[in-house]
Amino acid sequence: MNDWAPIAKEYDPLKAGSIDGTDEEPHDRAIWRAMLARYVPNKGVTGDPHLTLFVARLNLQTTEEKLKEVFSRYGDIRKIRLVRDLVTGFSKGYAFIEYKEERALLKAHRDANRLVIDQHEIFVDFELERTLRGWIPRRLGGGFGGKKESGQLRFGGRDRPFRKPINLPSVKNDLYGEGSSEKRNWSREGTRDWRTRDRDHERSRDKRWPERERSWTWGESERERDSKEERSRGRERKERER
Repeated sequence: MNDWAPIAKEYDPLKAGSIDGTDEEPHDRAIWRAMLARYVPNKGVTGDPHLTLFVARLNLQTTEEKLKEVFSRYGDIRKIRLVRDLVTGFSKGYAFIEYKEERALLKAHRDANRLVIDQHEIFVDFELERTLRGWIPRRLGGGFGGKKESGQLRFGGRDRPFRKPINLPSVKNDLYGEGSSEKRNWSREGTRDWRTRDRDHERSRDKRWPERERSWTWGESERERDSKEERSRGRERKERER
């Protein structure tokens, strides 16, 4: 807990798939893909990664000229690379901007995030492909952030930082089957036991219904017999009085 941080210092697909970085098993197939991936950063990318910004969620109509106009206000730009489709040449909605000075980089990182360009609110972060150890891109099941509808949220980045884990007592961990696989198996077996117990309860209840009906029938005949005895006693009492 002492080395906990909301932003990941090293990329781990399993931790990135967890809201607090404590998951022990993947909860979607994309995490499995990221864990099995052997990704090597693109060697064709040039420039200083420590002076490069990643700009995403761009309007597909936004051009390099527009990006230069907006981001040059933070400092001198060395290079802008708007990523385009190799076949169609259309923008993919993200770009990399390399500054000449670290001061300009930090200022743009602080002020340009969530800026609106061409009616789109953009996302700005440092380049991670060449600076974060173990990085796996989104197309291989990794990355950070994501949309809730996709069911593949990733945490540990600027967009979705980790939430601090809650320190649960060991008793509670044992109770809910957290920790080792033996405890998890115990939890699953316990679930099956409850289901079996419910089924047995249903069956026993079904069996009790005929018995209850018989008891009601027996109760009615008993009352009839009691009333007959009362009537006979009444007749005997009248005969004695005569």
